[in-house]
Amino acid sequence: MLNSFDVTGSALTAGRLRLDVIANNIANVETTRTSEGGPYQRRSVVLQNGGDDFSSIFRREIDRLPLSANPTTNNSSRGVQANRITRDSSPPEMRYDPDHPDANEDGYVAYPNVDLVREMTDLLMANRAYSANSSAFDVTKNMVHSTNNLGR
Repeated sequence: MLNSFDVTGSALTAGRLRLDVIANNIANVETTRTSEGGPYQRRSVVLQNGGDDFSSIFRREIDRLPLSANPTTNNSSRGVQANRITRDSSPPEMRYDPDHPDANEDGYVAYPNVDLVREMTDLLMANRAYSANSSAFDVTKNMVHSTNNLGR
């Protein structure tokens, strides 16, 4: 049961990072010049369960059914991990704006490859996942509390 706290806690931490990255993408939707040069590039969080892909996790969990309560089992691979933040390598959006200070010789400005509709959709999905994990954490907490009260 305590492992459930680890899993939902790691999912909440990863979800918060995902929300922060999406908010950063939205905030930089018009940033045409960065310190690295060129327009802002969309970023995304790569989340993995315990650092493994889904199929290897599935095989490992199936092999262990029913789940072992052995305290020597290595639980460090359980939960969600944010492995890295990647940059979207798709080309920037080119807009004709000859009066813009970052316009090229043809009058086009390179804008970030951030699509607001996609970001808002990702934001809603990340928010719902965060809420679901928060609810799972509360349910687990209530189960532990109820279990502790059984002996009274």
